[in-house]
Amino acid sequence: MPISLADKLVVAISSRALFDFEEENRVYEAGDLRAYEALQRERLHVPAKPGVAFPLIRKLLALNTGGHRVEVVILSRSDPISGLRAFHSCREHGLTVERGVFTRGRAPFGYLKPLNASLFLSANQQDVRDALAAGFPAARVLPESAKMAGKYPDEIRIAFDGDAVLFSDEAERIFQNDGLRAFVSHEIDNKHLPLADGPLKPLLEALHRLQKLADSAAQMRIRTALVTARSAPAHERAIRTLMAWNIEIDEAMFLGGLDKSAFLREFEPDFFFDDQLGHCESARVVTATGHVLSGIVNAS
Repeated sequence: MPISLADKLVVAISSRALFDFEEENRVYEAGDLRAYEALQRERLHVPAKPGVAFPLIRKLLALNTGGHRVEVVILSRSDPISGLRAFHSCREHGLTVERGVFTRGRAPFGYLKPLNASLFLSANQQDVRDALAAGFPAARVLPESAKMAGKYPDEIRIAFDGDAVLFSDEAERIFQNDGLRAFVSHEIDNKHLPLADGPLKPLLEALHRLQKLADSAAQMRIRTALVTARSAPAHERAIRTLMAWNIEIDEAMFLGGLDKSAFLREFEPDFFFDDQLGHCESARVVTATGHVLSGIVNAS
């Protein structure tokens, strides 16, 4: 019987998002592919330092203590020999990562479908755009983000923005085009109509399923938060949408335009997802951050 990942939370991640390959990437970005590959070969047995998403991935893999629930796959533009270093680094750091796809410069997002990926994390902006356009949850990690995942070794904390992340950008479009008053009026009028799915809803669903599977004795727990610029009365539609989806979140912050970074500092997430680059830049000094390049604010 063939092996299937259909019932797993599958995270596809680029080697640069998982490990600190910034020095090597500068050689790659300079356009000298041979020099980049030569550098990786020279360092083949030198474990790479943890990257931005490393602490999150380590915690997610810890969910497998009670059964195989999470699968992490390296999905990278690197060449296959450079992939040896990524796998070697995983072994040295104690990460159980067994699968990888290396495309030597070709866009890798097409492999997300056969992997049944619930999330794609990459430092490559175009790869993230392509993945989102193909309907897969994806975010561009900011390599210079802070790492907070050591704060709660027995708990995975993930925070999400709402519009254009968990929800569609329907309401965000009204805000951008017609202003705050029109946005609030629209949300009041439609408070009983659930918002359409946003790009990261499948990830939240998968996390919610894992929360339900965990028992009180689980070594690793999951805690989620909605961190949004919405405020009352526009908050109601967001909550009712989650209710319609039958998804529970642990914390909700309706900030009415307040800077999110101070609240993220209190929640202390392992990872934060937002569609607006300004919010991501503010958040990255607090925690690992992923820019979800979706919706009207990222249309250009």
